[in-house]
Amino acid sequence: MATAAAVAVARGAGARAAAALWGGCGSVARGRPRAGPARPLCTAPGTAPDMKGYLWERYREAKRSADDLVPSIMSNLLNPDAIFSNNEMSLSDIEIYGFDYDYTLVFYSKHLHTLIFNAARDLLINEHRYPVEIRKYEYDPNFAIRGLHYDVQRAVLMKIDAFHYIQLGTVYRGLSVVPDEEVIEMYEGSHVPLEQMSDFYGKSSHGNTMKQFMDIFSLPEMSLLSCVNEYFLKNNIDYEPVHLYKDVKDSIRDVHIKGIMYSAIEADIEKYICYAEQTRAVLAKLADHGKKMFLITNSPSSFVDKGMRYIVGKDWRDLFDVVIVQAEKPSFFNDKRRPFRKVNEKGVLLWDKIHKLQKGQIYKQGNLYEFLKLTGWRGSKVLYFGDHIYSDLADLTLKHGWRTGAIIPELRSELRIMNTEQYIQTMTWLQTLTGLLEQMQRNDQKFLQYPVWKFVPHRPEPDLLPEAPVTLCRHLHGVSELPAELRRQPHVLPAEDSAAARTSRLVGRGPHLQTPPPAGGPCQVTGGPAAERARSRDSPQLAGRDGVDLCADECCF
Repeated sequence: MATAAAVAVARGAGARAAAALWGGCGSVARGRPRAGPARPLCTAPGTAPDMKGYLWERYREAKRSADDLVPSIMSNLLNPDAIFSNNEMSLSDIEIYGFDYDYTLVFYSKHLHTLIFNAARDLLINEHRYPVEIRKYEYDPNFAIRGLHYDVQRAVLMKIDAFHYIQLGTVYRGLSVVPDEEVIEMYEGSHVPLEQMSDFYGKSSHGNTMKQFMDIFSLPEMSLLSCVNEYFLKNNIDYEPVHLYKDVKDSIRDVHIKGIMYSAIEADIEKYICYAEQTRAVLAKLADHGKKMFLITNSPSSFVDKGMRYIVGKDWRDLFDVVIVQAEKPSFFNDKRRPFRKVNEKGVLLWDKIHKLQKGQIYKQGNLYEFLKLTGWRGSKVLYFGDHIYSDLADLTLKHGWRTGAIIPELRSELRIMNTEQYIQTMTWLQTLTGLLEQMQRNDQKFLQYPVWKFVPHRPEPDLLPEAPVTLCRHLHGVSELPAELRRQPHVLPAEDSAAARTSRLVGRGPHLQTPPPAGGPCQVTGGPAAERARSRDSPQLAGRDGVDLCADECCF
């Protein structure tokens, strides 16, 4: 994974810098100091002032070592346009290629989310009788990013990590941050029990109160929920959060189901669809090499046809061996009861029993088990690309053994942030200080453990450190607060790079995405208030859940 790779580089560099601290105390084996030539202060406790001086000398050496490593890391940057693999795979073994449609073969412009937001907002006003004043709220593309959780009963949006801990500072009620103290009181801590979390696909069901937004199309939904919440709160209107969530959810759904979005895109396809000249070339090359190809999408037939005609050409169906529309994923991958239906050229559903999936024909609904039976396309010879980690990819990998590739639009911008000198310097120094703390804590000589806590404030983000090391040191040595001269000064970052700088101070994931290493996975979007706070609490990755690799199986793009 790209993010994991970058963190590993910084971690390795930091470890080498930290190891330099122990040059006079013996060589380092497997991260532990062992016997060897030693300086006098290393073997004899000495006086407290001498020990302080010795330790700060090691600290300054580590700082110099970390700074010296940055140029070498800068010379080996990650390629934002590369393909990242989580597993060994030879493309010569792949015989069948499968694709989702939306945000996989076709990418949309920034205008689409504004369209969805405005249409859903108008449905709330016209069909659900919400105050007409909410029309003053406009879609903010920088407000949220994928992977956030929404507490349906409390009407708050937040980032929850892979261990079900709320990331303080990322909790929003409406458009305002909820103070950490209020969050802790509300949830009696910062941990959310498993039974309150959403199911595997991010849905709030069976009484669960947390909904996770993983779909790219869910960005307007998060913004609309927050805007309507903001209006009610500012105007002291008493409302039921559960009803608001359901109404917004239904309105977003109706934008798709009633064809509002599809009609608008078809009417001005150049405005909403980003033309990709290489799409046809890639598909044609696969076909010329004898590869089978199929398309499985939740979008309707006429919509897919017009989009593919625009980016591939009128003969696009000649490239695909099987085309399935309105598949209703993720049910398509799990429900064995729904048979395929043939769709004729006019979009009319036929009642024929399907005995074979024919090239050039379009099918609707169906299920994966029938698909496997009719095609025989099973196991690792199939590589399927999609943009939704759970609905598109997880089941195919875990249950059916397909190879999978995750199309992550946010990955490119996050990699560019990670390639900045600011990010690399901060991550290298963070890992160096972490290694320094670990080396001292593992040392058997208690006099070396004494000042460990003094190094903590020099880490880029002390509030993100695990509680154990600092708490332990304070307990052992009766330290209630840091001396004034050792308190960390604000870590000032260039204003134009504040999002990147905040992103650089972590090792995990963003609010509106989730999961700390080593799960590692696709990155997150750049963002505004909620998005920036979310990313600043972790590394730039998408929110994963319960150990499921965010890139599902093979590739991230």
